Amino acid sequence: MPVKHEWRKKEKSLYLPKTLPEVIDIPKLNYITIHGEGSPAEEAFTNCIGALYSLAYAIKMLPKKTDEKPRGYFDFTVYPLEGVWDINEKAKESYSGKIKKEDLIYKLMIRQPDFVELPFFKEILNYVKNKKPNPLLNQVNFETILEGKCVQMLHLGRFEDEPISFEKMEAFAKDQGLNRLSKVHKEIYLSDTRKVAPEKLKTVLRFRVRAVPYKSV
Repeated sequence: MPVKHEWRKKEKSLYLPKTLPEVIDIPKLNYITIHGEGSPAEEAFTNCIGALYSLAYAIKMLPKKTDEKPRGYFDFTVYPLEGVWDINEKAKESYSGKIKKEDLIYKLMIRQPDFVELPFFKEILNYVKNKKPNPLLNQVNFETILEGKCVQMLHLGRFEDEPISFEKMEAFAKDQGLNRLSKVHKEIYLSDTRKVAPEKLKTVLRFRVRAVPYKSV
């Protein structure tokens, strides 16, 4: 009997880094994604998450109920929720170091196994739309994303304390001769905020970097 693919065991370098910054190269990976704006405390944010997970679990479970499985199919544990965060253009014009939650722009995503390709995604999307209609499903996309060279670390604790970890990551990047490409960053949520106290949350923080250009003396 085939063994279930569990990302916590098989892909530790991507999802379970240490609490110290490190450099990592992220290959092309497949995701289902949805865009949104505003505070993560708003209902719209929660609804986006719900739309993604309804698809993610259909992709996992539906092939088990039919003999027509996609090529290369294997059982797997659903990947964790991820979010890429930025601020809107108006906020960037007046940026002074502090960010208002209502100015946030986010792309939420859930990683998909390699056997999930665009035709299969569309098939599952249509199935979920018919089974559990949700207008947000029309905003979900299938994307292959290459992050490339990044600095990442595991942040323990509240989301509000993330700047402390980012300072460590930026100092580490500088020591490694790397520049952070932008203030855009990714978060991977390893904890369920409904069940875990804020001070015990585990979140992977990641931002893209490139080597500092060499200058001759």
